[in-house]
Amino acid sequence: MRLDDLQDDDCFALRQASRHISKLYERYLSEAGITPTQFSILRTLGHFPSLTMAKLAKEMVMDRTTLVRALKPLLQRGLVAAPSEGQSHRRLRIVVTRRGLTKLDEAVVHWATAQARFERSFGKQQAAHLRTGLFRMTGNVSK
Repeated sequence: MRLDDLQDDDCFALRQASRHISKLYERYLSEAGITPTQFSILRTLGHFPSLTMAKLAKEMVMDRTTLVRALKPLLQRGLVAAPSEGQSHRRLRIVVTRRGLTKLDEAVVHWATAQARFERSFGKQQAAHLRTGLFRMTGNVSK
């Protein structure tokens, strides 16, 4: 492979595709006032109601510093909380609030529109195969 041949660069192709798809979801989720990352956090916490920071970071495939930056606006808006009872500094738990679940319900409608648009343009079956392959790559085979 030549260094200037981007067609053989898996990292470049994945990052380019990720940015392209993220823009699509950003456009629709912005109507609900959240970002795709915030949506994913709320959805994950909706699925697993109380996760430690470490477990949430692992689920999101994010380092803790990046996760803290992503959580900050959600905490400020009262969409998630870090209840102090029973917490230690080492095992901070994050929970989705009632307000966060309401926001998630609102955002799901916009997410579904983005999802349908992507599947129409890429192909429903191809999108399913892509998801399967990407989840397999990250070791998240339960999704």
